[in-house]
Amino acid sequence: MNVQRSSGASTSNEYPESLQSTLELISGKWKGILLYHLISGTKRFNEIRRLCPDITQRMLTLQLRDMERAGLVHRKVYPQAPRKVEYSLTECGRGLETALLNIKSWGETYRQELFREHPGLTELPASASPAAEPQAEPKQISPARS
Repeated sequence: MNVQRSSGASTSNEYPESLQSTLELISGKWKGILLYHLISGTKRFNEIRRLCPDITQRMLTLQLRDMERAGLVHRKVYPQAPRKVEYSLTECGRGLETALLNIKSWGETYRQELFREHPGLTELPASASPAAEPQAEPKQISPARS
C-alpha cells in the first residue's frame, strides 16, 4: 500500500509525551467521531445520537462529559422544561479540527488504496474497522448436578 507519508516527523524522541497525551484525549471508539460532528457547529444531545445511531445513550453521555472535563467540549444547559442541552467545541477543541479532517482524509485514501489492491474485499478487515469489537466466546453451561 502506498499511503503518503509526511517527512515532518522527527526521528528522535523529542517530546513524544505531547503526542501521547493528545491521543489519550481523543482515544476510544467515539470521541473522534463526536468531535468531527461538532466541527460543523453546536448540536443538541439527541441530534448527536441521530448522527451516531450505534452509540448508546450512556456511552454518549460518558464520552461527552469526558471531553467536557478535558476542555474540548462545552456543555450548555438551558433552564427550561423539557431540558435543552447543547454541545459545542471549545477553542481548545477547535484546535483539533485540522488534525481530525486530515485523519479523515487519510482514512479515505487508505480505504481507496486498500480496495484497489484487494478488489474482492467488500469491507474493511475486522482489525481495521472502527466498529469492530472483540467477540466474547460463548460460555459453556454445564448440566446441573443433582
